[in-house]
Amino acid sequence: MKVHQLQVGNMQNFTYVVEDEETKESVIIDPSWDLDLVIDIIEKNNLKIKYVINTHHHFDHTVGNDAMVKYTKSKIIQHKSSTLKNDIPVSNGDKILFGKSELVVIHTPGHSEDSMCLIGDGKIFSGDTLFVGNCGRIDLPGGSGRELYHSLFDVLYKLDDNLILYPGHDYGNSPYSSIGKEKKTNFVLQPRTESEFLDFMGSD
Repeated sequence: MKVHQLQVGNMQNFTYVVEDEETKESVIIDPSWDLDLVIDIIEKNNLKIKYVINTHHHFDHTVGNDAMVKYTKSKIIQHKSSTLKNDIPVSNGDKILFGKSELVVIHTPGHSEDSMCLIGDGKIFSGDTLFVGNCGRIDLPGGSGRELYHSLFDVLYKLDDNLILYPGHDYGNSPYSSIGKEKKTNFVLQPRTESEFLDFMGSD
């Protein structure tokens, strides 16, 4: 599984094109701006896009959906709690298959109700749940400090340390990391009780 990581727009977003190298069937994760960069990757590598996948519904991760669907004739996948138009709603534990590759859906609410991460081939695409050195904000509609606490500590913290972390924004000191490195260096992931975490995040 080959990852094409593209920084796009003026909000330091990452769009990903994830390629099954054997079959060239691929998915696009969180298309937003600078779609010419995405199209360039598709054409240079002769890729067939099967799905557009959104890690959550916020506009800076979805504004490119319609244009990419029109260009690639693909279908949109979102978590079942998303309020946006999609073709295939998914739930925790579902598998997204393309070529001979697969991504497993992990529901990680907190930044938004429909936030999800995608895990496959030693990689995790974490959207705005976890960044390099930080985590997603909780003060937008549907955000919840309590839910984010459980997503971070009951789900992501327990994953394989070797998973390569590909976040939704380029907010850290490197464009990608690993679960193990984040557990050691990310101040958000230092052990806290739920109430301590809520105080830390300024939430209740």
